[in-house]
Amino acid sequence: MRGSDERSGSLFSYVDLEARVRVDHPLRVIRDLANAALGDLSGEFGKLYTDFGRPSIAPEKLLRAMLLQAFYGVRSERHLMERIEFDLLFRWFVGLGVDDAVWDHSTFSKNRDRLLEGEIAAKFLNALLAQPKVKRLLSSDHFSVDGTLIEAWASIKSFRKKDGSDKDEDGPGRNAERSFHKEKRSNETHASTTDPEARLYKKGDGQPTKLSYMGHALMENRNGLAVLGGVSQATGTAEREIALALIDRRGCAKRITLGADKAYDVTQFVHDLRDRSVTPHIAIDGHLSKTGKRRKTAIDARTTRHSGYDISQRCRKRIEEVFGWIKSSAGLAKVKLRGRERVDAVFVLALAAYNLIRLPKLLAAPA
Repeated sequence: MRGSDERSGSLFSYVDLEARVRVDHPLRVIRDLANAALGDLSGEFGKLYTDFGRPSIAPEKLLRAMLLQAFYGVRSERHLMERIEFDLLFRWFVGLGVDDAVWDHSTFSKNRDRLLEGEIAAKFLNALLAQPKVKRLLSSDHFSVDGTLIEAWASIKSFRKKDGSDKDEDGPGRNAERSFHKEKRSNETHASTTDPEARLYKKGDGQPTKLSYMGHALMENRNGLAVLGGVSQATGTAEREIALALIDRRGCAKRITLGADKAYDVTQFVHDLRDRSVTPHIAIDGHLSKTGKRRKTAIDARTTRHSGYDISQRCRKRIEEVFGWIKSSAGLAKVKLRGRERVDAVFVLALAAYNLIRLPKLLAAPA
């Protein structure tokens, strides 16, 4: 029998949102993990708000909405508010009832920026990893580190001389033409007028030069979960400098191993790792220099003769999965915020979102 296409016209609904989400939906496990971490941050949230004035958006709901934005790759806050308006799954995850009003996108953005300024993203990641059932999944001995470029929310046309001497070169119009032919530009003499903290950088030969930040992640090798991360200005030494800073923040009391690609095969960096009781499982840079000589490597047989070196070299490549998900699914290939601190907060929250996506299957697997 053919079904009817007529609208029911029901004025009231008596079905609870909880009943509309299937029992085995992955977001159920993710919401429980996120809520446990948010519960541990209640004291931190209290420090960000005063005891008087109009009530703001609950920080717990803000963070859950931001996690949804990363999970589903929602491109903007306006679109996110639209999804929460009509998507019952989104309402259930955020904690809104069917009849609750959704916030205006500008109100959401303003409250989000205040929340990110309190380093809540990093504390949320730590609280998530500190849960007992998550902590048992982490390795405490073997880690990998890497960096990736994140394109800044700034046009190459905004890269102008710091002294303002090329201010009036453009013609009229909002998006006027500008020629950079025979003009030498560098980060020492130029800066973006849109995002001054972004730097002109390219990852390798043959790659385009873009205004970018550099994202860094420290991954444990057992299950490939991100344990620490951050964003820095894009420079040639940023990857090694931030890697040492992440190791110091980790604060390991015993000897650990650190896998990395050949960009980290630098003598001073290897010495710095060994001074911190870190065994450098770094890929050997065997490329030829411009003079035709083999480049000198800082990794010798003391490290490569052990079987653990080959294992670390296989495991470290999984960190590209972290960056791949963050940049493709979570939409951070080109970040939509300006300023290093805000970009850092969104990047670290995306690391937490990646872990949450992975955890339902990891927790369901046999011990």
